[in-house]
Amino acid sequence: MPEEGIAFMARWREWSDGLGAARIEKGRPAGMSKTVSATGIADDGGSNPLSGYSIVTAVGIDEAVKLASGCPHLEHGTIEVAELIDMEM
Repeated sequence: MPEEGIAFMARWREWSDGLGAARIEKGRPAGMSKTVSATGIADDGGSNPLSGYSIVTAVGIDEAVKLASGCPHLEHGTIEVAELIDMEM
């Protein structure tokens, strides 16, 4: 139902806006993914397909997990939290 999608997005916006200064990039939804391995390409999106992303700033991964724990996407699945590592030399 379109109404459910609209209501869900309103909850997501409320959560995202509630991150305040911790939210570095609001993020975007992702389309269907493909899994690339040494043996080929699979169209199934893997064991935990990416549905979107957001970037936050946090003191450490535990704080980032705490920020993610309020996201309404948890009603439908899981959230992966990982540190972005600066690769500039």
